[in-house]
Amino acid sequence: MENQTKNSVAKTKSNKVFIAAAVVFILIIIALAVWLLNVQKDMKSLKAEKEKQRTELMSELDSLMKVHEQVKVKYGELSDSLSLKDSVIETNAKEIKKLMNTRWEYYKIKKRLASLQNISQGYIRQMDSLYHENKTLHLENQKIKEEIKTEVQKNKQLIEQQNQLSTQVHTAGILTTYNYHIGAVHVTGSGRERKTDKVKRVSKFKVCFTLGENKITTPGAKKIYVRIAQPDKKILVLNDSEKYSFLFKGEKLQYSSMKEVNYNNENLDVCIYYTRRNTMKLEPGLYHVDIFEANENIGHGTFTLR
Repeated sequence: MENQTKNSVAKTKSNKVFIAAAVVFILIIIALAVWLLNVQKDMKSLKAEKEKQRTELMSELDSLMKVHEQVKVKYGELSDSLSLKDSVIETNAKEIKKLMNTRWEYYKIKKRLASLQNISQGYIRQMDSLYHENKTLHLENQKIKEEIKTEVQKNKQLIEQQNQLSTQVHTAGILTTYNYHIGAVHVTGSGRERKTDKVKRVSKFKVCFTLGENKITTPGAKKIYVRIAQPDKKILVLNDSEKYSFLFKGEKLQYSSMKEVNYNNENLDVCIYYTRRNTMKLEPGLYHVDIFEANENIGHGTFTLR
């Protein structure tokens, strides 16, 4: 009986220990479950925080690159001069994006992004400086071009004025003729000249005129050429050789007779003769006489033979 009592007490005591152990185990499980829930909650919160940080950093990077592209567009071809720095910015932006999408190191990325911002700001400052320098140079070039244009216009006007003056001086320097006495003469046996209008009696052609006073032209020896054209427009010449030709405005012309006179800027009476050759056949009709000096036609007259 006593043994049964001892066994019963021992069994009861053992049950109490088991129950206590079970309770402790259950409490531990509950505590672990609560801890795991808290850890899971903290992890979820940390993940959300990191995602928020990543989104913010990505937004900063996108904003920075957007501004960079706007600067490149704004300055156009001028940005080509800083292509090396542009390449550095592009490369760093790609590396930062890669870090964001692979290994997450907030402070390292933040530091790289801050460094990139400094590079970008330096790029903008340099670009702005280049722009203003280029604008200043452009304005200076425009000013120089305008000054050159003005000078060219002045020179052009000056040349035109000089040409006009030169033309006026040249025109004013051309000799004039008047008081014409033109026609044919017959030379008698005694050597006297008699005016004639008969073809068969012509011995010579006589061209007399007055060179007018001209204070502008250069004084001195002047070669006066006379061309006498028959009614058929054929020029009366001593012979057909080039010896009896002269240049008039770049063209060679035959002349009937030439006389060199000494002109002193005053009125000068001149007579020039053309002697008819014995074999020369003259035609009746209207004859034209032109007088030339220094590449200018300075006189014209006509007479008629019958």
